[in-house]
Amino acid sequence: MAEYDVVIVGAGSVGVPTALATSNKNLKTLVIDSFPSVSQGDNKHAIGGIRATHTHKAKIWLCQRSIDIFSTWQEKFDDDIWWSQGGYCFVVYIENDEKMLKETIKTQRSFGLNINYVQPEKIEELIPGINAKGLLGGTFSPEDGNASPLLALHAFYRKSREYGAEFKFNENVVDILTKNNCIIGVKTNKARYDCRFVINAAGAGAKAVANMAGVDVEVQPESHEAGITEPVKPFFTPMVVDIRPFEDERFGNSKNYYFYQNKEGKILFCLTPNPCISGIDRRETSSFLPQISKRMIHILPRLKNIKIRRTWRGLYLMTPDGNPIIGEVNEIKGYINAVGLCGQGFMLGPGLGELIYRLIDDKLSLRDREILSILSCNRDFCQKENLK
Repeated sequence: MAEYDVVIVGAGSVGVPTALATSNKNLKTLVIDSFPSVSQGDNKHAIGGIRATHTHKAKIWLCQRSIDIFSTWQEKFDDDIWWSQGGYCFVVYIENDEKMLKETIKTQRSFGLNINYVQPEKIEELIPGINAKGLLGGTFSPEDGNASPLLALHAFYRKSREYGAEFKFNENVVDILTKNNCIIGVKTNKARYDCRFVINAAGAGAKAVANMAGVDVEVQPESHEAGITEPVKPFFTPMVVDIRPFEDERFGNSKNYYFYQNKEGKILFCLTPNPCISGIDRRETSSFLPQISKRMIHILPRLKNIKIRRTWRGLYLMTPDGNPIIGEVNEIKGYINAVGLCGQGFMLGPGLGELIYRLIDDKLSLRDREILSILSCNRDFCQKENLK
């Protein structure tokens, strides 16, 4: 029966960078995952976008730190995680969207973010060949970027193991053990591990893990589809985001969609269905590719001859307000939620992992306390972010 300071359930976008942070500070750390290796849940389904330009201050602060970590990783550790600081570009064709984005920029800049509203000429320079008909401009945040979810998670995994973190794969947590309302360990299908803290970073399985501790969290999985093209000569650098809704009798409705070109020249893309598709079904659909192809070719016609390599479907664990549930609960001392990342676990993970370490080691700053208050499981879930 092994003893640890911290047991993390889930070796994905949040669990691995949290292990990196705790093991780096000499906390004896164990990560348990039911998959055979790191990053085999929904991290591998992410397309890799990383932005601090949210409108929710807790996510702004966390992602600012995440960008610091992603952008300096290769320099510090000589691991190429395909970090590219190409920026994010929200294109605008509707006057109401223009008004909303200009108001949003005021909030974002008040937190020190580098973002501006730019004219159509600048958008055409950033995205050569974009459909200029009705183009009103857009926002551009040059310090946002992208990285490879698989390369990044494996780099964090290797470094956390160097720091002493242990990983158990092909192992299922079946119970969270408590005594006098305090965490004392976890039980798996193979062993028992004593610990002082359990961090629930189980992604789509987070609700079941929380229930093992007698905790309920307001989360619901939804499925989203994405894809990747063959490589072509690089011709644009930002993540392109179109927030317009789209209705099509044949292929169905959708909300926003977004795409970018990675370091290999491949274009990765994703779409938000409308209505959202609740459940844990990861099977691809026949409607996704025709629908998003139509939208992408409309906005950037030169994409029409590029071949699609593959598509896939992953899960977002959603909360009622579209923001994560992070931190301790009143019921059980030593149990910590890191759940409901709403499809943004990859970009939030590194900053969030360090926050969780400071929570465990009682080194929270005033900002940390504010973040945890905002993202508490006891918060009012009525207020949603504009640009989720």
